[in-house]
Amino acid sequence: MGIWEQTGYDVRLDWGGEGVAALGRECAVLVVVDVLSFGTTTDLVVARGGRVLPVRRRDERGVTLARAAGAVVAGEGEFTLRPSSVTEIPPGTLLALPSPNGATLCDAAAATGARVLAGCLRNASAVAARARELGGPIGLIAAGERWGVNIFGDGDTSGSLRPCVEDLAGAGAIAAALAGYGLSLSPEAVLAARSVDAAAVASCVSGRELIESGHGGDVELATQTDVSATAPVLNEGVLA
Repeated sequence: MGIWEQTGYDVRLDWGGEGVAALGRECAVLVVVDVLSFGTTTDLVVARGGRVLPVRRRDERGVTLARAAGAVVAGEGEFTLRPSSVTEIPPGTLLALPSPNGATLCDAAAATGARVLAGCLRNASAVAARARELGGPIGLIAAGERWGVNIFGDGDTSGSLRPCVEDLAGAGAIAAALAGYGLSLSPEAVLAARSVDAAAVASCVSGRELIESGHGGDVELATQTDVSATAPVLNEGVLA
């Protein structure tokens, strides 16, 4: 039995890059959950008919390749990692979205050979349904934050993983939806499913950081639950 892989369960849950490495050894599907803000921004872009190209943070080569592919690079114009910046993004836009957590984990998850989805609170049920269609086992990856890095991705990403309320809630909402299909949940996924509290996101460390920086609208967008039918799937490096 693979202890770290949570073998024997249809739905499993772990955190960050180490979680990707562990669950990716057995899971056919990996769902990266980064509620503030990569997963939420991705949902909004794809819901408007756009596409997202995840780029690892400070990956200049990745940004150069994205430009060559015709992508608009977030942070170089009106579009950023913030959800509120993309609510009116034109359909058809390919947005290169650098992110220290969600984008980086999507890249790592793809390297395992698993099918990769990006999830959040907004699209929890839609992502669960699509993940189930793709097969299993399904691994939920709560992205978490990094000590020493703020919510905007500024700081040294070598800091250790900081598990966070928002990604526990997002992964838990997806786990709860998957349980509704009769799939078995690992104890880790069960605990997350019991801990879904979107309202707590606004008062947790990450939520307060955004609100106190004047970005309460981003928190409001991120905490809306099951308002989207979008389930972004990574194909050839692009989420659509």
